[in-house]
Amino acid sequence: MAAVERDRPHGNSNFLVEFGAGKGSGFAEVVFAPFTIANGAADLYAAVPAGAGVPIGNRLVLRRGATGALDLYAWWDQARQGKAPPRRVVKVKLLAADHATVVLTWRFRNVRPLSLSYSPLQAMDGGVLMETLELAFDAVEMS
Repeated sequence: MAAVERDRPHGNSNFLVEFGAGKGSGFAEVVFAPFTIANGAADLYAAVPAGAGVPIGNRLVLRRGATGALDLYAWWDQARQGKAPPRRVVKVKLLAADHATVVLTWRFRNVRPLSLSYSPLQAMDGGVLMETLELAFDAVEMS
């Protein structure tokens, strides 16, 4: 599916995050790190040495209200314990105002969890407890 181009910019509030096999999750925020090329164009095709870490530009942050679902924790916990969690394909789909038409898609390959965090618990606030998952990925494609 190709991106939908129009004269006015698309809004940023209607989106869906899919963790493979078309399974969507109700995230409230997606934060894209800048997509960068490490060390300039000269190193574009150079192999990344083992243990070099994850470049800052290969990160994705997802936030959602905590509902008690433990799916993100279980995935992160496998990584924390040194067990190789299954790498995933994550798709972020920007939706039109009708909430049905996909106007732009980011597809992240070989996604794995880096960190999982929660917002502070504050007795006087009464706000929503937020769950934040930081992910690393190997490649991003847009359509």
